[in-house]
Amino acid sequence: MADDEAGGDIGGRDRDTEGRARNARPRDGLGRPLPYGADGVERQPEGVVRSPDETVTEAQALLDAGKPFHAHEVFEDAWKSGPDAERELWRGLAQLAVGLTHSARGNTTGGPRLLRRGAAAVSAWSEQHQPRPYGLDLPGLATWAGQLAGRVERTATPIDAATEAPRLTPAPPATSRPPLPRPPATP
Repeated sequence: MADDEAGGDIGGRDRDTEGRARNARPRDGLGRPLPYGADGVERQPEGVVRSPDETVTEAQALLDAGKPFHAHEVFEDAWKSGPDAERELWRGLAQLAVGLTHSARGNTTGGPRLLRRGAAAVSAWSEQHQPRPYGLDLPGLATWAGQLAGRVERTATPIDAATEAPRLTPAPPATSRPPLPRPPATP
């Protein structure tokens, strides 16, 4: 059986028997392909079914780590495995993560476009359903995406994905603590 019949190197690309990419090539933290044999960032497993809360928690951790490409894969799993009524919610969140990815890669046209598309999707979903499903701050995410899209277009430079990562849920209120006592002064 030839390589192209069993998958393998089809036209110089690693494909399965149906022609889909196997994604075996190492990738950097923003999902860009690296040369075979290079040390890449561990990939997110595909097709994982998580609860909505697990999805939000894992995606936030990846966003905070500057890995929006990986967060997009987590949202994509929720989009593909979740209830039909939530598909557009998770798809919109995946678009926001991809927009952040492209903006960090320096794609100053596609990044803002995807950020706005994701913002429109989560806004539309929140208007039809609820603005804070699973603790998500959909209005805040839409605002964040619009502001970041405008800034990326104005500056026309790549952004830092970790620094620009959104908070998916509102930050808990800060608790005020009394100041720690100072040690006594020594003579």
